[in-house]
Amino acid sequence: MKKLVSFALLLFVCAFAHANSEQGAQFKNLGPWQVHYIAFPSTFIQPTIAQAYDLERSNYKAVVNISVLKNNTEKTAQKAILSGEARNLIGNKQELEFKEVVDGDAIYYLAQIAYNNEETYRFTINIAQGNNQQVLKFQQKFYVD
Repeated sequence: MKKLVSFALLLFVCAFAHANSEQGAQFKNLGPWQVHYIAFPSTFIQPTIAQAYDLERSNYKAVVNISVLKNNTEKTAQKAILSGEARNLIGNKQELEFKEVVDGDAIYYLAQIAYNNEETYRFTINIAQGNNQQVLKFQQKFYVD
């Protein structure tokens, strides 16, 4: 449980420490949900946390973190089915394989992609829960540490 809290705290710190117009914690209102998303270099994660969540730390790997919240005053975390892809600007595609992480009342969906320095990816993520289906789209540029 302590590792889960550490991971959540790390993501929070990363979101604000590296926030700018292209990178940082962001969200979109999609149908009944508020969907929070962030993509960041995997080297931002401590080795023990990466190992606990089976995430590869590398200068050429990113972590994609998605949280689906009910779009009401409570912002209750929602379980959903996520799938998607990331395409670079020349069209090379990587399928996203999401892992669900439950941390108390919070639910995160994590995936990883490989990237090169100054490479931009366009993400298309399908989110489904029962009859509700929405598509999250965003773009992120990555830099090698």
